[in-house]
Amino acid sequence: MGFYDTWVLPRFLNFMMGTKYTTEERKKCLAEVSGTVLEVGFGSGHNLPWYPASVQRVVAVDPSRESAKLAKKRIAEARFPVEYLPVGGEAISAPDHSFDSVVSTFTLCTIPDPIAALEQMRRVLKPGGKLFLVEHGLCEDPKLQRWQHRLNGLQNALFGGCNMNRDIRRLVGEAGFAFEQVDQYYMQGAPKFAGFLK
Repeated sequence: MGFYDTWVLPRFLNFMMGTKYTTEERKKCLAEVSGTVLEVGFGSGHNLPWYPASVQRVVAVDPSRESAKLAKKRIAEARFPVEYLPVGGEAISAPDHSFDSVVSTFTLCTIPDPIAALEQMRRVLKPGGKLFLVEHGLCEDPKLQRWQHRLNGLQNALFGGCNMNRDIRRLVGEAGFAFEQVDQYYMQGAPKFAGFLK
């Protein structure tokens, strides 16, 4: 990895993932998370302040050690134990059925093999456990889709492999999850081609 990916990108993402608009999406996503939690794509720990009192422990996985350094203060201030593991979502080594909740916020757009990561998330969930997910991806407007496909290579190069044209709902379904609730809308404060949330 070069200077940009190692030093610049983690700090830029730390800033962008902490905006008012992304924070509001995190709050909505995390409101009903409980028990022992696996967070996939931990980044710099922006979810930690918004977990409810029902959370007992968080195991955080993310391959970016530099982002984890930026999370140190948030980890220290968390009301529950946080264990950070420097691995990608496809390489979760936890036993089957070991988590009450799995959380992934603004991460599936970047994971190189999202189906493999989702299958790992499903494997480690306890029976009756839930996946809590917020992600941007392929929108439903054909005109905007064309722009998403055109700009995706640039997005991918500038933002650490982030894709704006992944069909997140299809990927989640293909990995074997059943949907309890799906909300789809454009995130406030983001351009429509980059801010369609599922």
